Amino acid sequence: MDKNIPTGLLRRLDPVTGPDNGQMYSDFDLNAEEKTSQTSTNAAAVLVPLIQRPDGWQVLLTLRTNDMPTHAGQISFPGGRHHVEDPGLDRTALREFEEETGVPQSQVQLLGKFDRYRTVTNYQITPFVGVVSGQITLQPDPREVAEAFEVPFSFLGDLANFKRESRIWQGRERFFYSIPWQDRYIWGATAGMLRALALRLAAQKTGINP
Repeated sequence: MDKNIPTGLLRRLDPVTGPDNGQMYSDFDLNAEEKTSQTSTNAAAVLVPLIQRPDGWQVLLTLRTNDMPTHAGQISFPGGRHHVEDPGLDRTALREFEEETGVPQSQVQLLGKFDRYRTVTNYQITPFVGVVSGQITLQPDPREVAEAFEVPFSFLGDLANFKRESRIWQGRERFFYSIPWQDRYIWGATAGMLRALALRLAAQKTGINP
């Protein structure tokens, strides 16, 4: 494994395959009164793609098109719903990454996974972290991706950069996490998953279990 992988990351991730060792985060963490009694969820997976650049590690994110059925116009990780033909959720993340970005999944080395995340739209998402190597030629799927861009991993992995915000939604104040970067506004489930990863990294620095 590349020794230049961000410090502490490998030790804080769960194995790609096997049981989930982490906890579950969700859109309801800050809005407990909205949680429903529905127990059935749709399995999904995303990839947190790491790219090494001369100035450090970057995370590749996508901006969803405005006509997507859910989370339209929002910043997200490449990913989507698990298909029955996918051997596992890790393959879901890799398949969706290739479909959305045009980068072959063969260029991705999965490092591990971390805490699952449940959305208000009733998806249970497993996030995987992987290193994208080789010549990277992005060809985003115009049906799903309006734009792909990179954000420094060091910024996204710092808990101090996350904010707790709120908006009025359906007549009620709803709280969420965000992590604005330059002119980008990363919020909702994507920010929630990034915060879960940042919490793991913070635990590694302090020696405290997450």
